[in-house]
Amino acid sequence: MGIALLSVDRSGLKIGAVGSGEAMETKFPSYWMWSEAFEVLARAERMHRQFIQPSGSRSPVAWEPPVDILETERAVLVLVALPGVDFDAVKAVINQGDLLISGSRTYPEEMRTAIIHRLELPQGRFERRIHLPAGRYSAIHRSHSNGYMLITLQKSGAANG
Repeated sequence: MGIALLSVDRSGLKIGAVGSGEAMETKFPSYWMWSEAFEVLARAERMHRQFIQPSGSRSPVAWEPPVDILETERAVLVLVALPGVDFDAVKAVINQGDLLISGSRTYPEEMRTAIIHRLELPQGRFERRIHLPAGRYSAIHRSHSNGYMLITLQKSGAANG
């Protein structure tokens, strides 16, 4: 025995039974409601990540930059996407087998009084913790170009065999 669900338009009028073989148009409001519900949940999740900080953190971490990690015989290469970030203020530290990259991105002064139409680029403090491949590293070199920071972790002589 199946369960029949009724689809109702915005005025509350019955316009068809879901699963009854009726055209998609008669079921549209129920799909629209689910779509809206999922969008609200996604928005709540984004806000939760933005405003809830991990315990023990000095200040809230607003975002994590995306990274690519590659390994050669002599080095581990970490490419970090940081458009709009002052690279001189970015910190990169190895701590207990992890590379910790942190810094901040802020709006330019002229944008602080502007009318906002859309915000997609995260602002504020960022932090990214990356577990490194096993081994010892003798040096950290940093360079940047086109909004990316390349962090090169030179493997020590013992790691090269």
